[in-house]
Amino acid sequence: MATYLIYNFAVYFKSLHNPILKSWSPKLLAHHERTFISWKNLVKCPTTKGGTGGGAKKQISPRRLFKIYRYGGIAQKGVPKMQTFELDVSKCGPMVLDAMIKLKDMDPTFTFRRSCREGICGSCAICLQGKNCLACITAIPKAKTITLHPLPHMYVLRDLVVDMTHFLNQYNSIRPYLIRKSTPRSMGQFQYAQSDADWHKFVGLYECVLCACCATSCPSYWWNGRRFLGPASLLHAYRWVIDSRDEDTFNRLCDLRDDFKAFRCHTILNCALACPKGLNPGLAIARLKRLITGLDKKPPPEFDPLKLRSGSGSGKPSLEECIKAKLKKKKC
Repeated sequence: MATYLIYNFAVYFKSLHNPILKSWSPKLLAHHERTFISWKNLVKCPTTKGGTGGGAKKQISPRRLFKIYRYGGIAQKGVPKMQTFELDVSKCGPMVLDAMIKLKDMDPTFTFRRSCREGICGSCAICLQGKNCLACITAIPKAKTITLHPLPHMYVLRDLVVDMTHFLNQYNSIRPYLIRKSTPRSMGQFQYAQSDADWHKFVGLYECVLCACCATSCPSYWWNGRRFLGPASLLHAYRWVIDSRDEDTFNRLCDLRDDFKAFRCHTILNCALACPKGLNPGLAIARLKRLITGLDKKPPPEFDPLKLRSGSGSGKPSLEECIKAKLKKKKC
């Protein structure tokens, strides 16, 4: 039966685009058209086990129960608790952050972080239904009961607000900025050139917004959080190590040559599952380990970052002159 339907389906579409078949066999075309229509109805209304057609999808009630972690902080001398709110999600936006703002209108003491609402600041990271996410770019779940917790393995300041001090100190320890040793002038005087191939090495690295979703979902970070830098910091460390404009690669790798800083990553890859930007910190850490152990070497830049600076003596125009020439539609 299935083979017969497929055959009729193919012949019908062939006849639509074949004028000879159209004029030669109109009865055959009508037959295949009727077969195709019945086949479409069969696909749209599949039979159930009982033999009857499937009914409409079950409507989900817009009224949801939000169970939210509440904690007043150390100064309040209270104990954490879960507070339940009932909210009609049809009266707010589609994202979890929209529901959180609506809940704050119901209870002004409800506290959380938010800023951009575009998924680029990382402020509104929470644990939703047991999984870390950014509330501003995560849709409200279809479940009847929705639970909101702060990020795990972090000291809670109040409600969904956690202390990010240690996480940001670890990030600062990798020196997340460009280091030059052969620059004739101070930093910021001119731009450093970089080829397209060298720049594309940053794809999958520079998109990190430091929301800490990956670090707080990593078991290795739970066990060794004081000395293991965590997925986010190591991803940024790899980003600066492979930068073709940076000249402090040796010292950066020496700083990471430790039993805990990078090599406590056991490739569990919870970080890749939790990242709301779809990045893979585990892959960056694996490549960083190969650089630390000397299995791989940082390739030289495709051309000198100072190649287009003014007064280089190379006889080639500066970056500013190239821009002016392009604006004048002249070949640089």
